[in-house]
Amino acid sequence: MRIAALDTATRATATAVADVAPGEAAGVVGGIEFAVERYREAPAGGRPGHAIELLGALEEVLQAAGGPQAAGGGWDRVDRIAVGIGPGTFTGLRIGVASAQALARSSGIPLVGVSSLHALGLGAQKLSGPAILALIDARRGEVFAAGWPAGGDLLQAPLQPEPVVLAPEQLQEHAGRGSVAVGDGAIKFRAVLEQLGVVVPPDDQPVHRVSAINHCRLAAALDPAPRPQDVQPAYLRIPDAEIAQSRR
Repeated sequence: MRIAALDTATRATATAVADVAPGEAAGVVGGIEFAVERYREAPAGGRPGHAIELLGALEEVLQAAGGPQAAGGGWDRVDRIAVGIGPGTFTGLRIGVASAQALARSSGIPLVGVSSLHALGLGAQKLSGPAILALIDARRGEVFAAGWPAGGDLLQAPLQPEPVVLAPEQLQEHAGRGSVAVGDGAIKFRAVLEQLGVVVPPDDQPVHRVSAINHCRLAAALDPAPRPQDVQPAYLRIPDAEIAQSRR
């Protein structure tokens, strides 16, 4: 199964095309047979380039996956489109989900919504510790968070707990000392987390990235939405703009 995936939940624009082997049973993901990925993170202090970069990055991975014969984008070889539904920044999620919906409608390819936190946690499942915490920077001094017990199969296990938004200090209630935290939220609040006994890998480690290849792996075991518009962002809280407007 060939899946094209995208994620704009963080400051990075992540895209990938992957061929996923059939699983041994329903709901079980097979291995990656082939994958091409592009990951572009906005420079420090710069604005994310989702609106400018996303469609071009998708075309790049489609061309790279199909070779010269894929002129025109290679969408005819794609079986599913996967999009990260967050949680994450309001503007980023809106751009990513709206783009995926438009692509699915125009091509007729089924669309699957994937938790960005689940994909982030999946990339860290081989790390050792009592628990794995996936943390995305939520601004306002908070993180979007989800966690799993170490040793579990993140391809099949449900989110434990369900995604939440909280201050990093509150993570002590969800994970014991020695737990491993990954994601841009873990990097931003490293000092607080380490005081709680949580281990944060070095900033330059790829486990901190929301990899679109993991979206492909997860999407292969999920049912597509009945209609593209049924895939909606998981904001978890109202946008900053609405808060400012209500205050005025």
